[in-house]
Amino acid sequence: MRILMMTNTYFPMVGGLEQSVHSFSEEFKRLGHEVLIVTPAFEGAPAEEPGVIRIPAIQKFKGTIFSINLPISSLLKRYMKEFVPDIVHSHGPFFMGDFALRLSRQHAIPLVFTYHCMFEQYVHDWPVQNEGVKRFMVKLAAGYSNLTDQVIVPSESVRDILLKRGVKTPMEIIPTGVDLKRFVKGDGKAFRQRNQIPPDALVVGHAGRLAPEKNLEFLVNCMIELLKKDPRAHALIVGKGPSEKMIKDAFVKAGLEKRLHLTGVLQYQHLVDAYFAMDVFAFASLSETQGIVLIEAMAAGVPVVALDAPGAREVVEDYHNGRLLKEMDLKSFVDALSWVLSWTPEELKTIKQVIRMTVQKYPIDSAAKRMLEIYDKIRSRKSVSLGKKNSSLYLFQWRMKAEWDIYSNYIRSVATSVFEGNFQRTEPVKIIDRTKT
Repeated sequence: MRILMMTNTYFPMVGGLEQSVHSFSEEFKRLGHEVLIVTPAFEGAPAEEPGVIRIPAIQKFKGTIFSINLPISSLLKRYMKEFVPDIVHSHGPFFMGDFALRLSRQHAIPLVFTYHCMFEQYVHDWPVQNEGVKRFMVKLAAGYSNLTDQVIVPSESVRDILLKRGVKTPMEIIPTGVDLKRFVKGDGKAFRQRNQIPPDALVVGHAGRLAPEKNLEFLVNCMIELLKKDPRAHALIVGKGPSEKMIKDAFVKAGLEKRLHLTGVLQYQHLVDAYFAMDVFAFASLSETQGIVLIEAMAAGVPVVALDAPGAREVVEDYHNGRLLKEMDLKSFVDALSWVLSWTPEELKTIKQVIRMTVQKYPIDSAAKRMLEIYDKIRSRKSVSLGKKNSSLYLFQWRMKAEWDIYSNYIRSVATSVFEGNFQRTEPVKIIDRTKT
């Protein structure tokens, strides 16, 4: 099978979406399928990327780290003729997502869409940031979902949210799997030596894109309180992003910068070793659809303390393989971290076995095989005769319908978000952050 992946972001950016695209693509290829990834040009991308097509884009759009592709569909004509995909898989509801919809309609190919992100949590990257923009993002993503042939969601929580938002397209739950064998063996001791972390330190760790949507201000405050409470504690943060300065400044202000270890992005065995250097993994994001880093940490045997939110509640079971907290409360979070760090070696050995058993249902090979089954099912469900595929009139009509659907979705999303903003009768639910009380 030939699979065309279309995504707004890809390596060298590192996050759950990028890792998901890479993991599935590599596993598909290992199973004998062909994959072509189409993504915007990005500063720092490798000069040679087999199986990846970079299209012209506006770099660092509006001061962000993101690239926005230029709508030049003619650039892909040659690749479409040479590759002839059986499936178009979109990984975003706009920009490259619109591109994917046009291509799927123009060439009569089924379109799959993975709902990776709670897009309304990312408005800090937009020029305008308010509740109206959040409503627009919610409506736009739901509307786009209904223009595709199949929606993939990483968790049951996200499926339930999308059903409430009016998504009618068939949905399947397929979490992004992890190569569990990679995380069986690591050298935490050597990692600590390389990063000037004392061998007897109690290390609270975190990994991921360092950005506001990850609720890092709350997480950093919790780490600082833990370090103040226990002089043996150190913070290890793996990743890169716009919140890096905020993190450094917070630890400097608290006089704890010497116990903060910011490593930047780590890959391959270096990332595995980082997990093995941690005693507990802290996660406070409320914007996830699936916390891939949680599965990676737990595959390495690291207990997790997280807030009860989509992505975390599917993996972490309170008082079983870690702590899952119902409220975003600083004291409760710090107490949970301290509780994990107080385990005896015997308790830790037992809990590590439980933790590793938890993630056995997330192998990447099983996830990829399930995705391939979905692809086959959609192709059977939406088969188009060869005569129609070769009919210029038929394909032109579907291309025009794609344009109409795309612009109608944008207009409808704007109108609905404005209407709901003007006539909303109830106050939105507020998250109380007790770190500021």
